[in-house]
Amino acid sequence: MSDDLLTYPNAQEYITSLVPPREAELMEMEAYAETNDFPIIGAACGYYCYQLARMIKAKSVFELGSGYGYSTAWFAKAVRENGGGVVHHTVWEEELSERARRHLVRLGSADWVKFHVSEAVEALKQSEGPFDIIFNDIDKEAYPASLPVIKEKLRSGGLLIIDNMLWHGRIFDPKDKTPDTLGVKEFTRQITQDNDWIVTLAPMRDGMIVAYKK
Repeated sequence: MSDDLLTYPNAQEYITSLVPPREAELMEMEAYAETNDFPIIGAACGYYCYQLARMIKAKSVFELGSGYGYSTAWFAKAVRENGGGVVHHTVWEEELSERARRHLVRLGSADWVKFHVSEAVEALKQSEGPFDIIFNDIDKEAYPASLPVIKEKLRSGGLLIIDNMLWHGRIFDPKDKTPDTLGVKEFTRQITQDNDWIVTLAPMRDGMIVAYKK
């Protein structure tokens, strides 16, 4: 086989093709993101989050940044199938919160979701933990400052899932000193050098770190 075929687009398309058929509501959410250039984690990463939550039998999930509920839907599906629990959906905007609620109602998952209209890290500080999974998808500049709070609120044996860790390739540009790029790099440095975590970066979509808290 030619190495020319092993490209990023080919790999991502193939990985996504392996995701099982999804509910029509989830596909509608994906179509909205495509049409409106709204960043969501996408089907492959969403299914990966679902798989991880099922594997550790997660019953408590806190999302730092939830958009209109696409990732929330995957976590809520897992929590429901794990026997029940709660997924915390957090956004700044009331409109996003309401849109997420509508989608989750139609998916039959709203009963397992708690909605916060708040700054995400502050909402996590004020929420009673520990959590089985914390998902981090806030502004990248704020990633490093979020880590101590996450570490405090995540149970031992829990998972931290962080999106955008390849940051559209910008982490490879030594001249890129923008706050978001530096935030992604610093967060990666901090968590991979902390012996309390077991960390892997999976090159799915825009890069997703899964970190196990010892």
